[in-house]
Amino acid sequence: MAISEVDVRNIGEQVQAAAEPFDKLLQELHRVIVGQEALLNKLFVGLLANGHILIEGVPGLAKTTAVACLAAGIETKFQRLQFTPDLLPADLIGTLIYRPQDGTFEVSKGPIFANVILADEINRAPAKVQSALLEAMQERQVTIGKETFRLDDPFIVLATQNPIEQEGTYPLPEAQVDRFMLKLEVTYPTKAEERIILDRMGETSPLKLIEPVMKPEHIADARKLVDQIYIDDRIKDYIVDLVQATRQPEQYGLKMSDLIQYGASPRATIFLTLGAKASAFLGGRGYVTPQDVKNVALDVLRHRVIVTYEAEAEEKTPAHVVQQILDHVPVP
Repeated sequence: MAISEVDVRNIGEQVQAAAEPFDKLLQELHRVIVGQEALLNKLFVGLLANGHILIEGVPGLAKTTAVACLAAGIETKFQRLQFTPDLLPADLIGTLIYRPQDGTFEVSKGPIFANVILADEINRAPAKVQSALLEAMQERQVTIGKETFRLDDPFIVLATQNPIEQEGTYPLPEAQVDRFMLKLEVTYPTKAEERIILDRMGETSPLKLIEPVMKPEHIADARKLVDQIYIDDRIKDYIVDLVQATRQPEQYGLKMSDLIQYGASPRATIFLTLGAKASAFLGGRGYVTPQDVKNVALDVLRHRVIVTYEAEAEEKTPAHVVQQILDHVPVP
């Protein structure tokens, strides 16, 4: 469908107006979170694109705090789930309770029935719990006994995992990881940021959480606008080229076939498009640029590209492979 410059300009004006609650929320988040611009930006991208996020980083980098503050800034239901090896699916989704008075079963809903879910240390949960979470993430519904219940909208899972502790963990299967729109890797703060953290947090009094500045309807309205954001055919082709290059790198002049075992699935193409539109929204524009695609490409693709043993021996991670693709595939 053709779209005129006037239409793009109108969408841009609507985007700038609809982005105000997100700007206020970002200001509130910065009252607590020092730095971590990339993390906060990508949390907003996931919220706008209706995608789940996996956050990986060593302990103490404010992963849990960032998610808790994001949820506190939205007037919605938030649940933190601390995943442990003894967790059962019923602890997550709920169960049937027998009522001896009349011989019937009553549904007791679990903590998954919330809008923002923080799955803390998700890789500590056994496979059965991960499977229960999988249905909720993919189908936006939960089955308890013979009944199926729809989950409220918005529904977003923000999961954290610790990359350095392997004892007592259950690595997430590829099928589960693929359900996450983005995989974010949180890094250490700079020296200047760490000094601010010291000044702000070096007290025994508990941290004050932020005030709610956004409502669920703001998110719903913003998502409708994200769907309307214009994306040119050349940029669509660029997105497809990036994903194809993870499967057939030699067609793009990249000698990396021996490094890639499996490329990204079509789900990556969809998430790249949605993520680029969300990035354009946060930039206050009614159209997508190639930079919007690049902004989200690494986080969308890094957990969908599986490298070979040879790549691991050469210490080449999926992120290295994706970065090479971004550097070599021609930009429109």
